[in-house]
Amino acid sequence: MEAEGGGGGRAAAGCLYLVDTLSGDPEVLQADAEAYYEKLLKKSSLMPGIFLIPGGEEVKLEDSCVCFVPLYRNNPTCKMLLLTDPKDKETVLAVYLNQRWWPVEDVVKTADPSRDGLISVQTFGERIVLFVLNCIIFGTLEGSSANDAFFLPHSATECAKILWRNGEAVAFYSVKMKGSLCDGATSQCYLLPVLDTVFVRRKYRRGGLGMKMLRDFCQSFLAEDALGISCPISAAMYQVCQKFLQTYPEEQKRLWEVEAPGDWSQRANIWLKIQMESSPSGKAEVSSSMENAQTSKRRQSDVDQMNKGLEYIPGVGKVAGDVTEEKDDTAAAETLNSQHPEQGDLKQSAGNTQQCKGFRKRAGPEGLVVEKATKQFRIVP
Repeated sequence: MEAEGGGGGRAAAGCLYLVDTLSGDPEVLQADAEAYYEKLLKKSSLMPGIFLIPGGEEVKLEDSCVCFVPLYRNNPTCKMLLLTDPKDKETVLAVYLNQRWWPVEDVVKTADPSRDGLISVQTFGERIVLFVLNCIIFGTLEGSSANDAFFLPHSATECAKILWRNGEAVAFYSVKMKGSLCDGATSQCYLLPVLDTVFVRRKYRRGGLGMKMLRDFCQSFLAEDALGISCPISAAMYQVCQKFLQTYPEEQKRLWEVEAPGDWSQRANIWLKIQMESSPSGKAEVSSSMENAQTSKRRQSDVDQMNKGLEYIPGVGKVAGDVTEEKDDTAAAETLNSQHPEQGDLKQSAGNTQQCKGFRKRAGPEGLVVEKATKQFRIVP
């Protein structure tokens, strides 16, 4: 690689990747990126550096091709420096850290054999991997379907796990913990742990990884009486839940579709809804109920949009990825020690039209980018 982060290509000598080598204070790393950016501004017009895309193509390191984006949802001051394709500014080529540019695909790789299976996100390097999986890989290239959910960047303290396989991060899921704030605009807290986001990379789908993550989620909260999955749940996610609950019938009473903060009036038992959908009369009742709920939510979201200046889109709690490809991939959810509803609440909650939150806040007009008006990104396969 060239000095000052000018080069590109695969991992450095020793086959170590970013997540294996990243250490030090994140603020120091960001200051280093900002210093590099300032230097780039001064020299790009005279003698720009070169980044070598995996495959051989060269890209000039110029001001017009780099931008800062927020790493966390709740901390816009913590930013990542990205390199975009000069031919397509929505395509991300690399991330700048540790005084070099890292190709996107290298960011989600590891040379550590102990990093295998589902591992909790703890280190700053793992936060970077989570960001790249969520906002760059799923956010554009592998989440292009109109039916996909849209995941905002995670918070700096988000509870999440990354699934590693064969030296690569291939999936993740995140959870809203019991007692955590529902959002920054309210003092309400989640009354039970709730599975919030889940994603499996396209080439690893239909391999049971979704089932694996959902099982891990349930096993992580054995002491809890109820587990939540964010409402609304997509058709593909319901198929995954059906397969999971048929395989593990002991979980049928624990999994609920919930709207924050998740009290009993905001829950619908997932297994009961699946059973109702399987009967003609139940399917018609549920379809009518869900249609009324979504219409009501859309109207309310229009008011909120005008008041807050934010765009709302459907998709909270969906399985990320193509609907037909992800039937075997699911999310994980957490559980809650809570009082059981009175007899009959199971059926009432299944038909409750108030539990389905059909929309989620999308990032502001500036999208992910803070320093430049870039919208979304794709990565080069």
